[in-house]
Amino acid sequence: MARAQSRSAWKVHELFATPTALARHADLVDVADSLDVAVTTITDDAMKTLSQTVTPQGVVAVCATLDATLDEVLRGAPTLVVVLAEIRDPGNAGTILRTSVAAGATAVVFAGDSVDPYNGKCVRASAGSLFHVALVRGISAATAIDELRAAGLNVLATDGAGEVGLDQLIDGGMLTDPTAWVFGNEARGLPGAVGGAADVRVRIAIHGQVESLNVAAAAAICLYASAGAQHPGSRMS
Repeated sequence: MARAQSRSAWKVHELFATPTALARHADLVDVADSLDVAVTTITDDAMKTLSQTVTPQGVVAVCATLDATLDEVLRGAPTLVVVLAEIRDPGNAGTILRTSVAAGATAVVFAGDSVDPYNGKCVRASAGSLFHVALVRGISAATAIDELRAAGLNVLATDGAGEVGLDQLIDGGMLTDPTAWVFGNEARGLPGAVGGAADVRVRIAIHGQVESLNVAAAAAICLYASAGAQHPGSRMS
């Protein structure tokens, strides 16, 4: 498979760790030495600054980014791709990354002015999942949709006012086909042109007294619907 599916080429340049973390993870030093990676001991306060969190794990790795292009992704004939259209919250983006990997997606496209996938909070929310999926940046949602459709994927966009319910897609068997899901901004939803460019705008049924679902929750529902359709022999665990 092309580079888009393999993340094994991630390169660690340097490790920063507190004395407590090094004592707890002594094997990290041996691994770092074997890979010729420098290990620098720092204070707890310095670690808080580097990790941008109040309760850090005590270890920070400086890694090379390894973005893919959408063309590279499409050469691998993906069956499930995720497009984030103007998603700004790093917690939501990281959670969607994690769910995308769990559901078997090949790539996540951070389109337009979406948050940087290497944002510290996004990385933490992904729980390491960004190492296992192709990340595409520097492309507009409209361009991504055009290229995905040209490659034979159905482009589905979530929209509370969508003309088709998710249950209808499941019952109709549409989710068995190669699919690109497009998720919009947390507050404003999908840009009008993006929603209009999708093959289908999909709504998720809401049965209680809430106006809408969090975008990460909506993504989880849709992506697992696709995962279930594309992998009928699997089961949730």
